[in-house]
Amino acid sequence: MGDTFGLLFRITTWGESHGSGVGVVIDGCPSGLQLSEGDLQYELDRRRPGQSKITTQRKESDSVRILSGVFEGCTTGTAISLMVSNEDAKPHAYDHLKDLYRPSHADYTFDRKYGFRDWMGGGRSSARETIGRVAAGAIAKKLLQHWEKIKTMAWVEQIHDIKSSVDKQSVSKKRIEASLVRCPDPEASEAMIARIHEVRKSGDSVGGIIRAVVRNAPAGLGEPVFDKLTADLAKALMSLPATRGVEFGLGFDSVKLKGSEHNDAFVMQEGIIRTSTNHSGGIQGGISNGEEIDLRVSFKPTSTINFEQDTVTREGKSLKLKAKGRHDPCVLPRAVPMVEAMINLVLADHYLRNHTSRI
Repeated sequence: MGDTFGLLFRITTWGESHGSGVGVVIDGCPSGLQLSEGDLQYELDRRRPGQSKITTQRKESDSVRILSGVFEGCTTGTAISLMVSNEDAKPHAYDHLKDLYRPSHADYTFDRKYGFRDWMGGGRSSARETIGRVAAGAIAKKLLQHWEKIKTMAWVEQIHDIKSSVDKQSVSKKRIEASLVRCPDPEASEAMIARIHEVRKSGDSVGGIIRAVVRNAPAGLGEPVFDKLTADLAKALMSLPATRGVEFGLGFDSVKLKGSEHNDAFVMQEGIIRTSTNHSGGIQGGISNGEEIDLRVSFKPTSTINFEQDTVTREGKSLKLKAKGRHDPCVLPRAVPMVEAMINLVLADHYLRNHTSRI
């Protein structure tokens, strides 16, 4: 399985949704970084279940433990191992699913690949696996702020057909966290919350779009050809559960423009080379150009819904399934810290790699 991500700053996540716990091992973190469990807990609290009435009601504290790699409050340069125990696992709640496939889940595909699957909450395909990513991303975040004051910020831009019209330059972490759905547009936020309550009550689900920006990213991050910054960011973000697409800058809307309209002209500003526009989202030729990195990630509606659906058993017998259990009617609010984490992991890895590109 592809449990490992990154080249120099490398993580390996482990654990299942309803096992004893989940965690991550981080290789490549330089020594001397001040790090405490509190640094990690803040990000995990933003991701944890049960944080509001519009998220899954699974009750987990998601308290993280540092098992190795930190001594007297600083990283040692050796492998950092982190663990979060599962406190509210209910594996037997999935007994009725052990011999059938839930529509649009990974049940059938895992079974076809391995001839065997963990049917208790999806096992490794559960979003609970992202705990390790968010915890590791918190370390990457500290490194990026230490190196270049690089700041990654993500927020919910759209849920179902409700779109935010907020100016990205006015977005702040405080405004994002003030909203249950992590949308910094108060009017859109209230409409989104109402829509989620509506679909939850009916047993349905909705998806949406998360927007992210990276400020103070230096020019030069990214590798030519196969390891372009766009390519690695897209892979990282598309590895998150329920993702369906990633676009940079104008993205798909760029097809509506001519080259003369889309190109980002170079200008000098206070002795620094800049671009007059940022249609490319801060990345050109797969390498950051020093402008703000701007991207969007789309998420599909949650697959577990309380509607009767057609499915089959492992033996091919047709039947009707009306799913039940604890699930998010919309993954977007809890996915915001996941998106930030994956972006920070990629940037930390490429920052380290960039220091090997010159004599």
